[in-house]
Amino acid sequence: MIVTVTANPSLDRTIELDSALDRGEVQRSVASSEQPGGKGVNVSRALIASGLDTIAVLPGDASDPMLVALRAEHTPTAGLPIAGRVRSNVTITEPDGTTTKINEPGPQLSADDDAALIDLVVSHARRAEWVVLAGSLPPGLSSDFYVRVVHAIRAATDGHGPRIAVDSSGAPMQALIESGIGVDLIKPNAEELAEMTGLPDTFEDDPDAAAAAALSLVARGCRAVLATLGSRGALLVTADETWRATMPPVAAKSTVGAGDASLAGYLLADQRGAAPERRLAQAVAHGAAAAALPGSTMPSPENTTPNAADVHLLSRPSAP
Repeated sequence: MIVTVTANPSLDRTIELDSALDRGEVQRSVASSEQPGGKGVNVSRALIASGLDTIAVLPGDASDPMLVALRAEHTPTAGLPIAGRVRSNVTITEPDGTTTKINEPGPQLSADDDAALIDLVVSHARRAEWVVLAGSLPPGLSSDFYVRVVHAIRAATDGHGPRIAVDSSGAPMQALIESGIGVDLIKPNAEELAEMTGLPDTFEDDPDAAAAAALSLVARGCRAVLATLGSRGALLVTADETWRATMPPVAAKSTVGAGDASLAGYLLADQRGAAPERRLAQAVAHGAAAAALPGSTMPSPENTTPNAADVHLLSRPSAP
């Protein structure tokens, strides 16, 4: 069982244009869709497509359109009733794959909501193999929320609980890194890797620099870093080795959720007992397949071609 936690989920509306976005002008879309989203939710959706057991933990009343949409997709959920409504996000995609996102802040959560959400996560974490903490935090949750969730899970399971992966950014991720609590996996993209390390964001053009930056995070307690570098593939960095994987180019329709799909691909391969380099191959294969699909559609393993990935071991960098 893989538990995903999305503290700030969203109902994502994707609008596809047949020409470049022209600001200030009236344009007609060629297609539109609405899907439940948020990083952890997307990971669960991809895991379900892969036949794995998962449950998405999130705030939201059973009658909220977000929870209704997830039930319609047969995604198992554990929702925490709250006073507000789950946010809606809008994504605009252009023919060349350029993606513009407009994200709402999310509903205001109370101190009682904070405590209840952590209790709900812990109750499901007791029987999980992985817990994925993903995405931004809504108003009302402090930036150390993920730190407190990790502490609560480990206290409740006497240190023998699930492995924990985190995919976030900004203050919540900085709080996690600075806490030194140490988790099993983090999944930054190039921009987030730069943000976490305080280094210039040149990582998509310089994978060696990205590997060195990721290694510095391993030195600070993250047991593994899965760094996605867009069309330049991804890195898997641990204390022992650094792998890089790339995929043949794909015609991108939407990059929304591609990073989430990459994390799901990694977890899928891990659950199948794959070696680190094959986990990375499945991660980049899932990410590429997601980019080739419209909106935030998650791929199934049949959509992916991990054997097409070029995976190789990098020489060991020095952490900056």
